[in-house]
Amino acid sequence: MFYRPEDGHGLPHNPFNALITPRPIGWISSRSADGIDNLAPYSFFNGVAYTPPQVMFASTGSKDDQPHGKDSLANIEATGVFCVNIVAFEMRDAMNASSATLDKEVDEFDHADLERAECDTIACARVAKAPAALECRLTQIVTLPGAANRVAFGEVTGIHLRDDCLRDGIFDVTTFQPLARMGYRDYCVVREVFSLARPDD
Repeated sequence: MFYRPEDGHGLPHNPFNALITPRPIGWISSRSADGIDNLAPYSFFNGVAYTPPQVMFASTGSKDDQPHGKDSLANIEATGVFCVNIVAFEMRDAMNASSATLDKEVDEFDHADLERAECDTIACARVAKAPAALECRLTQIVTLPGAANRVAFGEVTGIHLRDDCLRDGIFDVTTFQPLARMGYRDYCVVREVFSLARPDD
């Protein structure tokens, strides 16, 4: 089939998200100007540069109690910092709990019963037992076409790696089995990896 998004797809559910899979999940922690910690998962997330290391995540929704998008973006705009926590398979229920639409005064660490730790290079909380966490300083927020589509870019200023995820000097994702987002309500988990040498290696 072929369809133009502006005309609709005619299917029971929008297939767009199911085409771009699997998507890594950026579990974004932030802190409001009033000191309230926030935690929310975003699947429009990725690394975008090596030197200096930089990441991005896109927020595509709005909330009644925030004028310009979701709590994460409001907090990041106010403080200029955020942390990306990597989601292990064992944390899937807590991640899902933190995706609930809650009042901006609610602390998702408490709501999801998650232990937090303070970041080292920024004033922000992180998920204490996450396999990795990337402390970030905001570089820019880009507004995209659409009602509430915005992308936050950040430079990574500190990286936490859980010691049990390091094997022979390599960060081994099979030790924690990262969770990834598929389409619809589906997720997947990485349990196997394989290597391919580039032709010019």
